[in-house]
Amino acid sequence: MERHIALERLQELVGEDLHKIAIEYKVALEGESGKINKGWAGQTFERYLGLPLNSSRAPNFGSWELKSVSIKIKKNGVFAFKETMAITMIDARHVEITPFHDSHLLKKLKKAIIVARIVGDDVHAPTSVHSVTTIDLEGEIYDQVESDYVEVQRCICDSQRGFDCLTGHMGFYVQPRTKGSGHGSSTRAFYARKNFLGEYIKLI
Repeated sequence: MERHIALERLQELVGEDLHKIAIEYKVALEGESGKINKGWAGQTFERYLGLPLNSSRAPNFGSWELKSVSIKIKKNGVFAFKETMAITMIDARHVEITPFHDSHLLKKLKKAIIVARIVGDDVHAPTSVHSVTTIDLEGEIYDQVESDYVEVQRCICDSQRGFDCLTGHMGFYVQPRTKGSGHGSSTRAFYARKNFLGEYIKLI
């Protein structure tokens, strides 16, 4: 599916109740054990577009990437991003030897579609599609994301620091952060900070 076609289809969901769509496409909010399916929203969008579930580092649809982010409503009624957006896992060896223009990070970001949804306090609270937008990295934003990548690359290549010293304090738009069980985890992933999301998603 071409990106412009997927974009048009996803934009038809703006304002729609995502729980109803999940039911229609048989995406479960919880597993048989009762554990929450944290990826249910993204899976619902994928099913809606006819995409089988996929965790590959390659962009979901070959030439572009589908992402989902959550928006909360603060007590004063103002929209705010609930969390950062996971982009891709960090393979230390790959990052060490790969320039930004050939990186998994750029391949994931440069042609992405982001579906933003309004969420409540838990998975069962009403949730609807807020907006659908594209990411086209260029200009100053491209340059800054490249700088963020190089910062991670230099840390990995530094014999005095290395992969284990990657921290979420790094990066202006994109940060390297622990992924998995939290403190002590041996994995890291690239995450888009909220200020990066704000460059593309207008919270109005």
